[in-house]
Amino acid sequence: MMLGLAAGTLTTTAFAPQLVKAWRSKSTGDLSWGMLVTFSTGILLWLIYGVWIDSVPVILANAVTLLLQAGIVSLKIKHG
Repeated sequence: MMLGLAAGTLTTTAFAPQLVKAWRSKSTGDLSWGMLVTFSTGILLWLIYGVWIDSVPVILANAVTLLLQAGIVSLKIKHG
């Protein structure tokens, strides 16, 4: 369980610097829509899977990642 929590924490927080950079620079031109949509869909499926198997760490990590990704997507829409 600790390994899963560590993995979830690292992969989730990996998106925080990208969100901060996009927010400060108001630039998202280097982020492709294909990657954003594909990744968001994957995270949503992981979240559904976490609910299905009733795994709080999977649900929590992917819910937070999806929120960070939604922030990046909203900035892409606004500044892209």
